[in-house]
Amino acid sequence: MDAARFRTAALALDEVEEGAHQGHPDFRVRGKIFASLAADDSWAMVKLPPEEQASRIAAQPEVFEAFRGAWGRAGCTKVHLVAARVREVEQALRSAWANVRDAAR
Repeated sequence: MDAARFRTAALALDEVEEGAHQGHPDFRVRGKIFASLAADDSWAMVKLPPEEQASRIAAQPEVFEAFRGAWGRAGCTKVHLVAARVREVEQALRSAWANVRDAAR
C-alpha cells in the first residue's frame, strides 16, 4: 500500500473531504478526522474503535500500532504502509470512517 492508494481509498468514501492539520493531510467525515497521512507519506493513521484496534494490532503488529498516550487509547492507530496490504487498509479505513461518522451525528 502506498500513500496515493490510501488517499484514493479514503476519498472514495461518502461525505469525505480532504483537509490538513499540523503539516499533513487528513480525511474528514462530517467535519471530524477519521484518517490522516504522515507528511512524508511513510505511514497513515486511522481512528478505530479501541476493540478493533486491539484485534488488528494483535493480528498484524508489523502493520498496525497504537499511538502513545490518550490518542492511542482513543483508537488512533498507525498504519505502516509499506507492510500493509490494500484490502486490510481499505477495511480499516471503512471502519474508521463509520466509527467517526456515527459519532458525529
